[in-house]
Formats: sequence, structure tokens, C-alpha cells
Amino acid sequence: MEDIIVIRGAGDISSALIHRLNRCGFKVVALEVKRPLAIRRKISFSEAVYEKELEIENVKCKLCECIDDIYATLEKGKVALVVDELGEYISTLKPKVVIDAILAKKNIGTHKDMADLTIALGPGFCAGKDVDVVIETMRGHKLGKIITDGYALKNTGIPGSINGVSKERVVYSTKSGVITNLVEIGTIVQKNQIIAYIEDKEGIKHEVKASITGVLRGIIRNKSNIVSKLKILDIDPRIEEIENCYTISDKARCIAGSVLEVVVRYFSTNNK
Repeated sequence: MEDIIVIRGAGDISSALIHRLNRCGFKVVALEVKRPLAIRRKISFSEAVYEKELEIENVKCKLCECIDDIYATLEKGKVALVVDELGEYISTLKPKVVIDAILAKKNIGTHKDMADLTIALGPGFCAGKDVDVVIETMRGHKLGKIITDGYALKNTGIPGSINGVSKERVVYSTKSGVITNLVEIGTIVQKNQIIAYIEDKEGIKHEVKASITGVLRGIIRNKSNIVSKLKILDIDPRIEEIENCYTISDKARCIAGSVLEVVVRYFSTNNK
């Protein structure tokens, strides 16, 4: 399987890459952590860690337990997802391409020696040094830019603006503990409505309220153990666009297109 591509991370942005590459005929193996904490869970293949199998926009993903299971899943045209935080399967699979789509804002272990072509998304990587190519992930004129020398723009910590709403549409946890969700993704919520509770180690429940009125586009998985200051939910102010909760975003599609360009260029050049 010479066209295997390994992608580290399977959150919503990474899932757009996984989806695009699979649709273009590449065999994709996604590596995830034991307990993923995706916000936009309806469009994140990382949820297969819990659900075992998942489908996003007609692309199917299966949680695999061993190398034979991975190969069998790929042969069926599905995405193979495996729990592998350290990337240990990379040396076994020997992929031509490795993509770091963890979006940790720093490099937590990906390097050029992992594959013939290495790609990373967003800040924390130097193209030409840590990896071969970096893809810009910040909204704006440079979104999706292919960088072959240097860094992506630094993380501002401010979410992209939707209908003029930026940081107000994202809620972070104020306490550490176990979250209990009261509202499902896709629900229209009102400002100050209680969306969830976080129960700390003393058993005290802390309210999580909606920061704005809008559609609950994403919320961390129910009963997850979370830490203080963790991003836990995302509200879209565009009430009329509930469908967006269940489809890949414009930003993610743009980034996926740039990754596909780099991958196709690599294979077309090296297969001549």
C-alpha cells in the first residue's frame, strides 16, 4: 500500500483532510489519543474512538485494533482510525506522507524523518526544518497558504469572526471536573441559558452558560473529564444555518484543498 497517508489527529479540521484525501482515492490512517476532546463532534472522525464506526459526508471511518484490521479497513475504502498518541504505527506502516493535524499550536513530536513528505497545520512548525511543508490555518487572506520555508502566523488566541462575533462565540471551562451536557449540538440556545454543568472534585456543580444567542455548533463530549480554561463549546450566531453543525466548514475545506495540492504534486512528481 504505497499510497497510505498517516494523519495525526482527527478533529474537525483534520477530518476535512481525511475526507478529501479518502474521496480522492488515498488510503488514510488517522492516529488519535485515548480520549479525544473534539468540540465539533458531528464532523470529527475522532468520535470513532467512542462510537467504533462513524460516517461524515459519505466517508466511513472505523476504529481499528491491530495492523491487520487497518489493512482490511483500507481495502474496503474506509478510513482506518487507531489510538496511537505517540505515532508508533508510523514505523510499521511506512507511509510516504505524514500529516500533523493535531493543531496543538506546538510540535509535540512530528519530524521530517517520519516520511518522504511531512506536512503540518498551523503554528509551531518550521517548514524546511521540522517538516517539509506548513499550511496556514488562520482565517484571512493567507488561509490555506502553502509554506515551504518558515512558519505559519502566530496563534492570536482569538477565534475567527462569524457575523461580526469572535471571542464571544466560544466558551472555555472555568473549573476542572466532569461535564454534564444539557443541550445537544444543533439546538438554538439563548444568551445566558444553562448549557451544561461542570462538577468539580468536591462535588460542586458549576453552571456553563451560553455566551450569545445562536446555534450550538459544538460541545465537548458528555461526561468528559476536563481541565480549567479548556475550550468546551462553540456557538454559531447564524441561527438559520443549523445544517452547518453537520457539515465540514469553509475554513476546513480550504485547508484540505491546500493539503491535497501538496500531496498530489508529490505523488505526480515521484511517480514519473
